[in-house]
Amino acid sequence: VQLQASGGGLVQVGGSLRLSCAVSGGTFSRYAMGWFRQAPGNEREFVAAITWSGGRSYYADSVKGRFTVSRDNAKDTVALQMNSLKPEDTAVYYCAVASLIIPTTNNYDYAYWGQGTQVTVSS
Repeated sequence: VQLQASGGGLVQVGGSLRLSCAVSGGTFSRYAMGWFRQAPGNEREFVAAITWSGGRSYYADSVKGRFTVSRDNAKDTVALQMNSLKPEDTAVYYCAVASLIIPTTNNYDYAYWGQGTQVTVSS
């Protein structure tokens, strides 16, 4: 299974970005998916996750109400819409395939990872 994340960049405070992750080499529609991020000097942290059907989504408290995760099983892609961005959202963002049917916030429960895409929010 291979994942390719894209859509990162430089944005001002309050701006928006949409990250996308394309998955290949597996049956995408069977996987729960997650987004994580890692800022310099920090551990990788959970951002959002979505079940295989897209019926349920989960968010870190720090992004709830600002970020939205979605998926398109016909196109084997998962997206993360990020609005009202803050400087503390600056990080490398990773998409990942969950090992469990119900996604968790623990990065050890994710089997495959993309290469990451940089998001920088300037104040």
